[in-house]
Amino acid sequence: MSASPIFPQIRELVPHAPPMLLLDRVLEHDASFTRCSIRSEDSAIFASSGGGVPSWVGLEYMAQCAAVHGGLSSRERGDPPRPGLLLGSRRLQLHVSSFEAGAPLRVVARHHRGRLGLVTFDCAVESDDGHEVLAEGRINLYILKDWSELNEAPVG
Repeated sequence: MSASPIFPQIRELVPHAPPMLLLDRVLEHDASFTRCSIRSEDSAIFASSGGGVPSWVGLEYMAQCAAVHGGLSSRERGDPPRPGLLLGSRRLQLHVSSFEAGAPLRVVARHHRGRLGLVTFDCAVESDDGHEVLAEGRINLYILKDWSELNEAPVG
């Protein structure tokens, strides 16, 4: 039996800080996909009075998982993580109205196409055992070389 790979902390891969850092840790990664765990208590900023997290927060889980995928892929090439902007989603399906309070979840981002510029991922938020898809869709990101690219963009 081989040892599980040791991945960097999420905060080293995603340019967010608590309370907006919503993922817990990397579970799996290869060239085509990344799977991360989610602890619902990390999403408390979005929780309703009943403690559940609205399912639309799943879009942010997906975007952060795609960012983790990009950060890990960049590290493998010896490059720094590249910043990205969430442009939108397609075929987003929310199969539940909220994620149960305290329930551990997983999110997977499968690279569909692109490396710089327009990049797409097929994503899903799953139950912790992976047997139930709670939200899914394709997200579109714009990956920059670095943040200075935003300053060079024409206005108007």
